[in-house]
Amino acid sequence: MTSTRPLHLAAELAPGHGRAAPGPDTAARTVALARLAEAAGLDFLTHDDSFARPGLDALAVLARVAPETRSVGLVPTVTTTHTEPFHVQAAVATLDWVSRGRAGWRIDVSPTGAEARLFGRRPAPPTAELWQEAGEVAEVSRKLWDSWEDDAEIRDAATGRFVDRRKLHHVNFQGATFSVKGPSIVPRPPQGNPVTVVDATRPAARETAAHHADVALIAAATAEEAAALRAELHRGARAHGRDPGQLRVLLSLTVDPDAYEGGPGALAGLIADWHAGGAVDGFHLVPVVPERDLERFAAVTVPLLAGRGLFRTSYEGTTLRDHLGLERPESQYAAGARVRTGAGA
Repeated sequence: MTSTRPLHLAAELAPGHGRAAPGPDTAARTVALARLAEAAGLDFLTHDDSFARPGLDALAVLARVAPETRSVGLVPTVTTTHTEPFHVQAAVATLDWVSRGRAGWRIDVSPTGAEARLFGRRPAPPTAELWQEAGEVAEVSRKLWDSWEDDAEIRDAATGRFVDRRKLHHVNFQGATFSVKGPSIVPRPPQGNPVTVVDATRPAARETAAHHADVALIAAATAEEAAALRAELHRGARAHGRDPGQLRVLLSLTVDPDAYEGGPGALAGLIADWHAGGAVDGFHLVPVVPERDLERFAAVTVPLLAGRGLFRTSYEGTTLRDHLGLERPESQYAAGARVRTGAGA
């Protein structure tokens, strides 16, 4: 039976980030890859990053890509360990503004002692504690994004009023390892909340993914294993009071077309079969050689899927949430104020 659920496709721009030193053509290369993916209609692109390896900052790279593209989503890896949550959320919100509503962030942690010594603030805690902290960063980020109501900006030059202070909300968050006070310094992002992506291939990250992710990335050797992981994440989301229908589960698939048996056609068949069977909501391609593998995926595999009626031939929406079929969340503070005043009753 053919699935009527939309198929979601994404790709990594910088696998093994930092293996080669950035050169003068790095920006042009990244923009070219992003435009290639956009022409194929991919939902979003990720850009790996880590304190453990040298390389360009993923947020800065995708901020450079944003004005050179129009539709494809942009999702940098953002490490929540050793960074200030207030600044992290402001940077992600800014990327959403720069990209006109196409930003996400892939949360990651820094578990090694070598990374901790780079900052000298504290020893590296156990990985489970780092993912709990990452979940708190995701929670306070949503609060700060919501701290400006959508119509808080007045921009009235005649009266000199930029913002309606009644529509700014105070945030006073106390986590296990940090505290944050708000409101944010950036107006509410175009998407309300940029898309949160969690790589749930590691068991330690799955609880954080179930609680906070809009998109969870998984790894599996069989469709049955993938379906079990998807069901596990959906159960976790439901346990946290979330609608599992607002969680997309994508299989991260490392593909070398020169070694993939059956070539691009067989890859398209695998994607179609796993999606139709309900194992996953889509696939996140991790190319071995981006210039070669992403080009072949975009030029051959994606058109085969589109020809079967499984994937878009053009973008219908303008934001990353539109591409993923995710609702734009209302500000939790605006909703709370409406309940307190009885508005809309």
